[in-house]
Amino acid sequence: MKFKPTEHITIIGTGMIGASLAALFTGNGFQTTMLAIDEKTASDGKARYDDSFRDLINKKLVTEKQYEASSKLLNFSLDYADVAETDFIFECVVERIEIKHEVYKKIEQHCKRFKAIASSTSAISADDLAAGLQDKEKLLVAHPWNPPHLVPCVELVKSQYTSDEAASYLYEILESVGRKVVMMKKGAPGFIGNRLQHALYREAVHMVEQGIATPEDIDKTLKYSFVPRYTSIGIFEHFDYAGLDMIVSIDDYLFPDLSNADRTQDYIRSRYEAGNLGQKTGLGVYDWSNVDMEDFRERAAKPYYSFFNWNLPE
Repeated sequence: MKFKPTEHITIIGTGMIGASLAALFTGNGFQTTMLAIDEKTASDGKARYDDSFRDLINKKLVTEKQYEASSKLLNFSLDYADVAETDFIFECVVERIEIKHEVYKKIEQHCKRFKAIASSTSAISADDLAAGLQDKEKLLVAHPWNPPHLVPCVELVKSQYTSDEAASYLYEILESVGRKVVMMKKGAPGFIGNRLQHALYREAVHMVEQGIATPEDIDKTLKYSFVPRYTSIGIFEHFDYAGLDMIVSIDDYLFPDLSNADRTQDYIRSRYEAGNLGQKTGLGVYDWSNVDMEDFRERAAKPYYSFFNWNLPE
Protein backbone atom coordinates (compact mmCIF):
# COMPACT_ATOMS: atom_id res chain seq x y z
CA MET A 1 0.00 0.00 0.00
CA LYS A 2 1.28 3.46 -0.88
CA PHE A 3 2.56 5.40 2.14
CA LYS A 4 0.12 8.35 2.27
CA PRO A 5 2.39 11.00 3.88
CA THR A 6 4.70 10.72 0.87
CA GLU A 7 3.73 12.12 -2.51
CA HIS A 8 7.10 12.72 -4.17
CA ILE A 9 10.36 10.78 -3.83
CA THR A 10 13.71 12.02 -5.15
CA ILE A 11 16.62 9.75 -6.01
CA ILE A 12 19.98 11.45 -6.45
CA GLY A 13 22.20 9.31 -8.67
CA THR A 14 21.43 7.24 -11.76
CA GLY A 15 23.74 4.25 -11.30
CA MET A 16 22.68 0.66 -10.64
CA ILE A 17 21.38 1.36 -7.13
CA GLY A 18 19.56 4.58 -8.02
CA ALA A 19 17.89 3.12 -11.12
CA SER A 20 16.85 -0.01 -9.25
CA LEU A 21 15.34 2.08 -6.44
CA ALA A 22 13.49 4.13 -9.04
CA ALA A 23 11.98 0.90 -10.38
CA LEU A 24 11.01 -0.11 -6.85
CA PHE A 25 9.30 3.17 -5.94
CA THR A 26 7.51 3.81 -9.24
CA GLY A 27 6.56 0.12 -9.34
CA ASN A 28 4.75 0.75 -6.05
CA GLY A 29 2.95 3.86 -7.27
CA PHE A 30 5.20 6.70 -6.07
CA GLN A 31 5.88 9.79 -8.14
CA THR A 32 9.68 9.72 -8.42
CA THR A 33 12.32 12.06 -9.79
CA MET A 34 15.88 11.00 -10.54
CA LEU A 35 18.45 13.78 -10.37
CA ALA A 36 21.31 13.30 -12.83
CA ILE A 37 24.60 15.08 -13.45
CA ASP A 38 23.99 15.51 -17.18
CA GLU A 39 21.88 14.21 -20.06
CA LYS A 40 24.18 11.22 -20.61
CA THR A 41 23.86 9.94 -17.03
CA ALA A 42 20.10 10.53 -17.18
CA SER A 43 19.88 8.44 -20.35
CA ASP A 44 22.01 5.70 -18.78
CA GLY A 45 19.78 5.69 -15.70
CA LYS A 46 16.65 5.31 -17.81
CA ALA A 47 18.24 2.38 -19.66
CA ARG A 48 19.02 0.66 -16.35
CA TYR A 49 15.48 1.36 -15.14
CA ASP A 50 14.01 -0.15 -18.32
CA ASP A 51 16.26 -3.22 -18.01
CA SER A 52 14.95 -3.86 -14.49
CA PHE A 53 11.38 -3.88 -15.77
CA ARG A 54 12.22 -5.96 -18.84
CA ASP A 55 13.57 -8.71 -16.59
CA LEU A 56 10.38 -8.61 -14.50
CA ILE A 57 8.21 -8.69 -17.63
CA ASN A 58 10.15 -11.70 -18.92
CA LYS A 59 9.46 -13.44 -15.59
CA LYS A 60 5.75 -12.56 -15.93
CA LEU A 61 5.87 -10.65 -12.64
CA VAL A 62 4.96 -7.37 -14.36
CA THR A 63 2.83 -6.69 -17.43
CA GLU A 64 3.65 -4.23 -20.19
CA LYS A 65 0.70 -2.13 -19.04
CA GLN A 66 2.03 -2.00 -15.48
CA TYR A 67 5.49 -1.07 -16.76
CA GLU A 68 4.00 1.78 -18.80
CA ALA A 69 1.98 3.00 -15.80
CA SER A 70 5.08 2.87 -13.60
CA SER A 71 7.21 4.68 -16.18
CA LYS A 72 4.75 7.58 -16.26
CA LEU A 73 5.56 8.18 -12.58
CA LEU A 74 9.27 8.68 -13.31
CA ASN A 75 10.87 12.00 -14.21
CA PHE A 76 14.47 13.04 -14.75
CA SER A 77 16.02 16.37 -13.92
CA LEU A 78 19.41 18.07 -13.75
CA ASP A 79 18.12 20.83 -11.45
CA TYR A 80 17.53 20.61 -7.69
CA ALA A 81 14.92 23.34 -8.03
CA ASP A 82 12.67 20.76 -9.72
CA VAL A 83 12.48 18.72 -6.50
CA ALA A 84 11.90 21.62 -4.12
CA GLU A 85 8.67 20.04 -2.82
CA THR A 86 9.96 16.50 -2.45
CA ASP A 87 9.01 14.55 0.69
CA PHE A 88 11.85 12.05 0.81
CA ILE A 89 15.33 11.84 -0.71
CA PHE A 90 17.44 8.75 -1.40
CA GLU A 91 21.08 9.76 -1.96
CA CYS A 92 22.91 7.24 -4.16
CA VAL A 93 26.04 9.06 -5.31
CA VAL A 94 29.62 7.77 -5.28
CA GLU A 95 31.29 6.70 -2.03
CA ARG A 96 33.18 9.95 -1.48
CA ILE A 97 32.08 11.89 1.56
CA GLU A 98 32.98 15.28 0.12
CA ILE A 99 30.68 14.65 -2.86
CA LYS A 100 27.86 13.50 -0.59
CA HIS A 101 28.28 16.60 1.56
CA GLU A 102 28.12 18.80 -1.54
CA VAL A 103 24.86 17.06 -2.50
CA TYR A 104 23.45 17.71 0.99
CA LYS A 105 24.25 21.42 0.70
CA LYS A 106 22.27 21.57 -2.53
CA ILE A 107 19.39 19.66 -0.96
CA GLU A 108 19.14 22.08 1.94
CA GLN A 109 19.47 25.05 -0.40
CA HIS A 110 16.59 23.98 -2.65
CA CYS A 111 14.38 21.49 -0.77
CA LYS A 112 12.34 22.97 2.07
CA ARG A 113 9.87 20.30 3.17
CA PHE A 114 11.68 16.93 3.04
CA LYS A 115 11.09 14.65 6.00
CA ALA A 116 14.18 12.42 5.66
CA ILE A 117 17.33 11.78 3.65
CA ALA A 118 18.53 8.20 3.24
CA SER A 119 22.06 7.46 2.04
CA SER A 120 22.65 4.16 0.26
CA THR A 121 26.29 4.09 1.41
CA SER A 122 27.75 0.70 2.25
CA ALA A 123 30.77 2.11 4.07
CA ILE A 124 30.46 5.66 5.48
CA SER A 125 29.13 6.16 9.00
CA ALA A 126 25.88 8.02 9.56
CA ASP A 127 27.64 10.43 11.96
CA ASP A 128 30.19 11.41 9.30
CA LEU A 129 27.46 11.89 6.71
CA ALA A 130 25.34 14.00 9.06
CA ALA A 131 28.25 16.41 9.52
CA GLY A 132 27.40 17.75 6.05
CA LEU A 133 23.88 18.82 7.04
CA GLN A 134 22.27 21.55 9.10
CA ASP A 135 19.16 19.38 9.63
CA LYS A 136 21.26 16.50 10.94
CA GLU A 137 18.27 14.85 12.57
CA LYS A 138 16.76 13.98 9.17
CA LEU A 139 19.56 11.74 7.89
CA LEU A 140 19.91 7.94 8.12
CA VAL A 141 21.94 5.35 6.30
CA ALA A 142 19.64 2.98 4.42
CA HIS A 143 21.90 0.29 2.96
CA PRO A 144 20.09 -1.73 0.29
CA TRP A 145 21.39 -4.90 -1.31
CA ASN A 146 21.95 -4.97 -5.05
CA PRO A 147 19.60 -4.94 -6.89
CA PRO A 148 17.29 -3.26 -4.35
CA HIS A 149 14.18 -3.70 -6.49
CA LEU A 150 14.60 -7.47 -5.99
CA VAL A 151 16.54 -7.96 -2.73
CA PRO A 152 14.18 -7.04 0.11
CA CYS A 153 16.59 -6.37 3.00
CA VAL A 154 17.49 -2.77 3.88
CA GLU A 155 19.76 -1.99 6.84
CA LEU A 156 18.94 1.29 8.61
CA VAL A 157 21.57 3.06 10.70
CA LYS A 158 20.85 6.17 12.73
CA SER A 159 23.46 8.79 13.59
CA GLN A 160 23.73 10.30 17.04
CA TYR A 161 21.53 13.13 15.70
CA THR A 162 18.76 11.16 13.92
CA SER A 163 15.28 11.90 15.22
CA ASP A 164 12.81 9.15 16.03
CA GLU A 165 10.40 10.85 13.60
CA ALA A 166 12.79 10.57 10.65
CA ALA A 167 13.67 6.97 11.52
CA SER A 168 10.02 5.92 11.82
CA TYR A 169 9.10 7.73 8.61
CA LEU A 170 11.83 6.02 6.59
CA TYR A 171 11.03 2.64 8.14
CA GLU A 172 7.38 2.95 7.11
CA ILE A 173 8.17 4.08 3.56
CA LEU A 174 10.47 1.12 2.99
CA GLU A 175 8.03 -1.35 4.51
CA SER A 176 5.26 0.07 2.30
CA VAL A 177 7.23 -1.02 -0.79
CA GLY A 178 7.76 -4.54 0.57
CA ARG A 179 11.26 -4.14 2.03
CA LYS A 180 12.37 -6.17 5.04
CA VAL A 181 13.83 -3.41 7.18
CA VAL A 182 16.30 -3.91 10.01
CA MET A 183 17.25 -1.09 12.38
CA MET A 184 20.74 -1.39 13.82
CA LYS A 185 21.06 -0.51 17.50
CA LYS A 186 24.33 1.28 16.76
CA GLY A 187 26.59 1.82 13.78
CA ALA A 188 29.37 -0.63 12.92
CA PRO A 189 31.65 -1.00 9.86
CA GLY A 190 29.99 -3.27 7.31
CA PHE A 191 26.61 -3.01 9.07
CA ILE A 192 25.05 -6.47 9.59
CA GLY A 193 25.08 -8.33 6.29
CA ASN A 194 28.60 -7.48 5.16
CA ARG A 195 30.08 -8.31 8.57
CA LEU A 196 28.57 -11.78 8.24
CA GLN A 197 29.41 -12.16 4.55
CA HIS A 198 33.04 -11.12 4.90
CA ALA A 199 33.59 -13.23 8.02
CA LEU A 200 32.46 -16.21 5.93
CA TYR A 201 34.69 -15.14 3.03
CA ARG A 202 37.69 -14.78 5.36
CA GLU A 203 37.28 -18.36 6.53
CA ALA A 204 36.72 -19.61 2.96
CA VAL A 205 39.99 -17.99 1.85
CA HIS A 206 41.75 -19.38 4.93
CA MET A 207 40.67 -22.91 4.02
CA VAL A 208 42.06 -22.48 0.49
CA GLU A 209 45.36 -21.11 1.83
CA GLN A 210 45.63 -24.00 4.28
CA GLY A 211 45.05 -26.55 1.51
CA ILE A 212 41.83 -27.78 3.11
CA ALA A 213 39.64 -27.38 0.01
CA THR A 214 39.47 -25.72 -3.41
CA PRO A 215 37.34 -22.63 -4.13
CA GLU A 216 35.12 -24.81 -6.31
CA ASP A 217 34.42 -27.29 -3.52
CA ILE A 218 33.88 -24.54 -0.95
CA ASP A 219 31.32 -22.89 -3.25
CA LYS A 220 29.69 -26.28 -3.85
CA THR A 221 29.46 -26.88 -0.10
CA LEU A 222 27.80 -23.50 0.42
CA LYS A 223 25.24 -23.97 -2.36
CA TYR A 224 24.27 -27.52 -1.38
CA SER A 225 24.48 -27.55 2.43
CA PHE A 226 23.49 -24.81 4.86
CA VAL A 227 23.03 -21.68 2.71
CA PRO A 228 19.60 -22.66 1.30
CA ARG A 229 18.37 -23.26 4.87
CA TYR A 230 18.90 -19.63 5.73
CA THR A 231 16.46 -18.43 3.09
CA SER A 232 13.62 -19.64 5.31
CA ILE A 233 14.98 -19.74 8.89
CA GLY A 234 17.66 -17.68 10.63
CA ILE A 235 21.00 -18.72 12.08
CA PHE A 236 19.95 -18.02 15.66
CA GLU A 237 16.76 -20.02 15.10
CA HIS A 238 18.72 -22.93 13.66
CA PHE A 239 21.34 -23.07 16.39
CA ASP A 240 18.68 -22.76 19.11
CA TYR A 241 16.87 -25.66 17.47
CA ALA A 242 20.08 -27.70 17.37
CA GLY A 243 20.72 -27.04 21.07
CA LEU A 244 23.15 -24.61 22.64
CA ASP A 245 24.85 -27.42 24.58
CA MET A 246 26.00 -28.87 21.26
CA ILE A 247 26.91 -25.43 19.93
CA VAL A 248 29.14 -24.67 22.93
CA SER A 249 31.00 -27.94 22.57
CA ILE A 250 31.57 -27.40 18.82
CA ASP A 251 32.60 -23.74 19.18
CA ASP A 252 35.06 -24.35 22.02
CA TYR A 253 36.73 -27.02 19.88
CA LEU A 254 36.50 -25.19 16.53
CA PHE A 255 37.09 -21.49 17.19
CA PRO A 256 40.83 -21.77 17.96
CA ASP A 257 41.35 -23.23 14.46
CA LEU A 258 39.42 -20.55 12.55
CA SER A 259 40.99 -17.59 10.78
CA ASN A 260 41.55 -14.43 12.76
CA ALA A 261 43.20 -12.51 9.89
CA ASP A 262 42.98 -8.74 10.39
CA ARG A 263 43.82 -7.76 6.81
CA THR A 264 43.08 -9.12 3.33
CA GLN A 265 44.80 -12.49 2.99
CA ASP A 266 47.67 -13.08 0.55
CA TYR A 267 45.58 -15.43 -1.61
CA ILE A 268 43.32 -12.50 -2.53
CA ARG A 269 45.81 -9.64 -2.22
CA SER A 270 48.27 -11.25 -4.65
CA ARG A 271 45.55 -11.43 -7.31
CA TYR A 272 44.54 -7.83 -6.66
CA GLU A 273 48.15 -6.62 -6.95
CA ALA A 274 48.53 -8.52 -10.24
CA GLY A 275 45.45 -6.75 -11.64
CA ASN A 276 43.33 -9.92 -11.62
CA LEU A 277 40.15 -8.45 -10.15
CA GLY A 278 37.61 -11.12 -11.09
CA GLN A 279 34.85 -10.89 -13.68
CA LYS A 280 35.67 -7.28 -14.64
CA THR A 281 39.19 -8.26 -15.80
CA GLY A 282 38.40 -11.85 -16.84
CA LEU A 283 40.48 -13.51 -14.13
CA GLY A 284 40.34 -13.59 -10.35
CA VAL A 285 39.93 -16.66 -8.18
CA TYR A 286 38.05 -18.06 -11.16
CA ASP A 287 38.68 -17.74 -14.89
CA TRP A 288 35.71 -15.75 -16.27
CA SER A 289 36.73 -15.76 -19.92
CA ASN A 290 34.20 -18.37 -21.01
CA VAL A 291 31.43 -17.71 -18.49
CA ASP A 292 27.94 -17.06 -19.89
CA MET A 293 27.26 -13.79 -18.02
CA GLU A 294 23.55 -13.72 -18.86
CA ASP A 295 23.21 -17.13 -17.25
CA PHE A 296 25.28 -16.01 -14.26
CA ARG A 297 23.16 -12.90 -13.68
CA GLU A 298 20.00 -14.97 -14.01
CA ARG A 299 21.24 -17.46 -11.41
CA ALA A 300 22.26 -14.59 -9.08
CA ALA A 301 18.78 -13.04 -9.29
CA LYS A 302 16.76 -16.26 -9.21
CA PRO A 303 16.40 -16.66 -5.40
CA TYR A 304 14.93 -13.18 -5.07
CA TYR A 305 12.06 -13.46 -7.54
CA SER A 306 10.08 -15.37 -4.93
CA PHE A 307 10.08 -12.24 -2.72
CA PHE A 308 8.45 -10.07 -5.39
CA ASN A 309 5.50 -8.25 -3.79
CA TRP A 310 4.95 -4.85 -5.40
CA ASN A 311 1.72 -2.89 -5.34
CA LEU A 312 1.87 -2.09 -9.03
CA PRO A 313 0.00 0.83 -10.59
CA GLU A 314 -2.40 0.01 -13.40
